[in-house]
Amino acid sequence: MTMSLSRVQLRVRGFHLDGYGHVNNARYLEFMEEGRWDFFDQHPAMIKQLHQAGRAFVVVNLNIDYLAAAGHGDDLEIMTGIVDLGERSGVCHHRIVRKDGTVIARADLTFVLLDMRANKAAAIEGEVREALAALIVTKEAFSP
Repeated sequence: MTMSLSRVQLRVRGFHLDGYGHVNNARYLEFMEEGRWDFFDQHPAMIKQLHQAGRAFVVVNLNIDYLAAAGHGDDLEIMTGIVDLGERSGVCHHRIVRKDGTVIARADLTFVLLDMRANKAAAIEGEVREALAALIVTKEAFSP
C-alpha cells in the first residue's frame, strides 16, 4: 500500500440509500470526505505545517463520475490521494470500489490553500509545497 494513498473501508447502511435502494448520489460526497479526513489523519505533520503557515484546504471544484450503483450491505473502499499540484491549486483523486472490484465512482477534487488571515487563496510554495509534493501519487496507484 502506498502511504500517500488513503484507504477507508465502509459498509453501505440503510440511511445511505435513496428511494430506489441505491446509495444516494449526495452520500458519495460524504464518503469522499471521510476519505480526505483519513488522508489528513495519516499525515499529521503536513497538517501541522499547514496550520503553522496559516493555511487551510478549501474545495473549489468537484467532478464525479458515477459508474455503478452501490446497495445495502455493500462493502466499499474509498481511496484518496493527491495527484497534481499547481502554483495555486491541487487535485485530490477519489476512487470508490466495491469489494468485488467494481469501481462505483471516481472523482477529481480541486483544492486551494486558503490564507486564513487574508481569507483568500494563497500560492502553494515553500515548505508547504514540498510537503504536499512528497505525497503525490499517480492515478495508476488507485488500480487494484
